[in-house]
Amino acid sequence: MEYAENVVLDCAFQDKDAIASSFGKAASTYDKHAAFQRDVGHRLLEKLPLELANKRILDLGCGTGYFSELLQQRGAEVVCADISQAMLHKAHERCGDKRMSYVLADAEHLPFDDSSFDYVFSSLALQWCSDLSYPLSEIRRVIKAGGKGCFSTLVDGSLDELRQSWSKIDTYQHVNQFITLNQVKVALAQSCCHSHQLNLTSITVWYDSAFSVMRDLKGIGANHVSGRSHGLTSRRTLLQVERAYQAFKNDHGLLPASYQVCFGVIHI
Repeated sequence: MEYAENVVLDCAFQDKDAIASSFGKAASTYDKHAAFQRDVGHRLLEKLPLELANKRILDLGCGTGYFSELLQQRGAEVVCADISQAMLHKAHERCGDKRMSYVLADAEHLPFDDSSFDYVFSSLALQWCSDLSYPLSEIRRVIKAGGKGCFSTLVDGSLDELRQSWSKIDTYQHVNQFITLNQVKVALAQSCCHSHQLNLTSITVWYDSAFSVMRDLKGIGANHVSGRSHGLTSRRTLLQVERAYQAFKNDHGLLPASYQVCFGVIHI
């Protein structure tokens, strides 16, 4: 298997090397813990045509290639792009080489020519960019006239139960800050994506413990938090978080992990 030449991963507000490392370490466990990510991706997939023969699609932030394979099955030629080499290896194991290629890439600096793709599909990847207007500008740039870009990203209010529970324990940041829906709209304007639709959807995933919530986040590699304490978290501290999280328990004894998901479609 050949990969495109590595591009420079710039480090701005987020440490992209650390993000890539975190997701790379989770490549082997990702699919086991990614039920929520699959749910969101399937909803986003509905915004693309069922028949994609002779269409070239960029799966931006492809992860293990779950949706790349579904796009391939619809007849598309798919370019899998991710910031993690280990994720690209997993995507290749899943999808093979038929109508597929694999590129190590930063969403803020895509190594593709203008008007290279009929569609761009990017599910739950753009929240890891420091300034959403940059990847949105790049998505707009690489789409052909008449094409569209479909993306999903988390916005403010996501994982609030976990954030509030940790706030009872210490003053460190344990959950990433997510931008507001209005900031998504501003980023679309800054990137000259003037023709678009946005939809905000609340999704709640239910767990039997706070440990399970944190296990899933670590299992998909979404445990890199800018500005967090770098010391090891003791079991005593985790038990304190578990107790604090019980305040959100429902009548069935289950604990919620709430997400605010912004679905966007950019028309070119």
